[in-house]
Amino acid sequence: MSLGPAHPVSTHPVLAALLSRPCAAVMGILNVTPDSFSDGGQFISPDAAQAQALRMVADGADIIDIGAESTRPYGAQPITAEQEWQRLSPVLAGIVALGTAVSIDSMKAAVVARALGAGVSIANDVWGLQRDPEMARVIADYDAPVIVMHNRETIDATIDIVEDIKSFFDRSLAIAARAGVAARNLVLDPGIGFGKTPEQSMAALARLTELHGFGLPILVGASRKKFISTVVASEPPRRLGGSIAAHLLAAQRGAGIIRAHDVLETVQALRVMAAIEDNK
Repeated sequence: MSLGPAHPVSTHPVLAALLSRPCAAVMGILNVTPDSFSDGGQFISPDAAQAQALRMVADGADIIDIGAESTRPYGAQPITAEQEWQRLSPVLAGIVALGTAVSIDSMKAAVVARALGAGVSIANDVWGLQRDPEMARVIADYDAPVIVMHNRETIDATIDIVEDIKSFFDRSLAIAARAGVAARNLVLDPGIGFGKTPEQSMAALARLTELHGFGLPILVGASRKKFISTVVASEPPRRLGGSIAAHLLAAQRGAGIIRAHDVLETVQALRVMAAIEDNK
């Protein structure tokens, strides 16, 4: 099968299992929040969260990414680490017990440490180790894989966003190295929709292969993002077609993990694309 540039395969056992599959792994999004941009409030109760996690596993999710604080780039309400943990703790054990890899979507080192201690296997930091000074140390202490996402405090339409992403990752990788985080633990995420104009988000996707120079796996999460509505006007729940288009393109350009709300449809699209390629 040839789907464009091959993605690097990590030697970390968790990532190796995910990245050695015939097509990109799918990370299903589980928000136990009242204010996430697309599905806030739907899965905040433990029963609803557990049911959604079971549904995503049945639909083919390779990872469940659970977050208890909205990280949407506009209008999110910050909460304390203790408030975040109070949302997570009633649901975490049951989701870990499903046996599918679980990632914790948090920018707080204290929350990540507690989640890793409770059986979560991957950290997902939307500030790429650059917001909480303790984050890299926690990752190193647990020898955990970490998603290092590009972000910006402000949007600047005048910059070359891909060059900015590269510079950001250079800083993140230096932080990781100083803390003793092994390169095999790192996955890069260009942060579609975070600190970017819609055009910059699309440029990051179009030029995704430029990130292969880091020699690290890439995750892309374009699911239901606002840039889709600038091409075809749509509210978040009605952006499935645009999400799949972006994710298929990302997989063709070497993304090894796709983060999505709509797991069933995303898994189907990736597998059908792979099957077609196999029948050339």
